[in-house]
Order: sequence, then structure tokens, then C-alpha cells
Amino acid sequence: MMDDPEVPKNRHQLQRDFTHKVGVKEKHKLRARREKSKSVWFGLGLLGLIGWSVVVPTLLGVALGIWLDRRMPSRFSWTLTLMFAGLILGCLNAWQWVTREQASIQRTDEEDRQDNE
Repeated sequence: MMDDPEVPKNRHQLQRDFTHKVGVKEKHKLRARREKSKSVWFGLGLLGLIGWSVVVPTLLGVALGIWLDRRMPSRFSWTLTLMFAGLILGCLNAWQWVTREQASIQRTDEEDRQDNE
């Protein structure tokens, strides 16, 4: 009988598919081990971190504004001005941090999608 060339190709294709699936599962398990600490408490902690990144600059602006109002009285309130400046700075800081985290999550999701193809 004549050797069928399709049989080895199918076997090699099956081996490649199997190896790919094992590799994908291994990556998922390694990622799960790395991100084991990312639980609900981790998410709440990050939420608190974002809140503090807004609150701290705002309170520093208020404190500096009160000090300036006592030292250098003027027509406008240093306290309100610096409070808003601190608030804006804190919001920009939080926005930048959230954007960076979102890009990291999207990058990881894209890698997972590529692995599953």
C-alpha cells in the first residue's frame, strides 16, 4: 500500500494544537498565581488609594491656603484657590493612575486573546 501523506500532517497538527493548548493553560495558571493577591480586598484597597490620591493634595492646598491667608491677606481667598488647585491636581493624578491600570488590564486581556487563537 501507498503511504498516505495526510496522516503524518494530521498527527503533527494535533501535536502542535495540543502543545499550544498546554502552553496557554500554563500561562493562565502562572498568571493566576501572580495575581492571587488581587481579590475583592485588593480592589477596595485600590479604590481607597485613588481616594487618598485626591484627598491628600486637596488637604495640602487647604493647609497652605490657610497659612497664606494668615500671612498675606488679599482680596481673594488663598484657601479656596489652593483647595481647588489641589483638587484638580489630585484628580489628574487619579486619572493618570487609573488610565495606566486600565492599559495594563487591556494589554493582559489582549495577550490572553492572542494565546487562545
